[in-house]
Amino acid sequence: MDRKAIVKAGYNSIAMEYRQSRIEQGETEDLVLLKELTKRLPKGASVLDAGCGPGTPVTERLSPRFKVTGVDISEAQVELARRHLPEAEFICQDMTELAFPDGAFDAVCSYYAIIHVPREEHRPLLQNFHRMLKPSGLALLCMGLGDLPDDVDENYQGAPMYWSHYDGETNLRMLAECGFKVLWSKRVADVSPPAAHLFILAQRS
Repeated sequence: MDRKAIVKAGYNSIAMEYRQSRIEQGETEDLVLLKELTKRLPKGASVLDAGCGPGTPVTERLSPRFKVTGVDISEAQVELARRHLPEAEFICQDMTELAFPDGAFDAVCSYYAIIHVPREEHRPLLQNFHRMLKPSGLALLCMGLGDLPDDVDENYQGAPMYWSHYDGETNLRMLAECGFKVLWSKRVADVSPPAAHLFILAQRS
């Protein structure tokens, strides 16, 4: 099973539907938490949106104030993001393979993306986020709450999709081991499909 290929093909297939579903959800709790990041950043700060999808709703909220670089594995999602948000920069790439310079960003934001990465890659991904952040840089991350080695849903909004993550305690410990100071963590319900995730605001120590 090529797990990343499932994610890429799935989000390519449902790109328009996924964007519309995010628009229809409105001002959800996860977007309220985004303000906890933005109020700590100066205008013009450089922000990496890792797993940006179609740019809706996270990049579109960041791009009016900050210099945003969005990265996503799905070509169709990146095309939608470029079409609707020309003021931001978008790159189609596996976010586990990013090679931006050390200290390139003031903040990293990642909504509903790390949970699609095979969990054995989570630690090196977090280490790379830490490397790419400036000293005292911030990371707002959506991670798993439960122990889920591998899971495939054959009909996620009409396409197969893959998930993998650790439990919340393991994620918090792993962030600390990667050099982050956890400022807060909150359980956030996801309305579509019904689920819950751990949102974490952390700072590069």
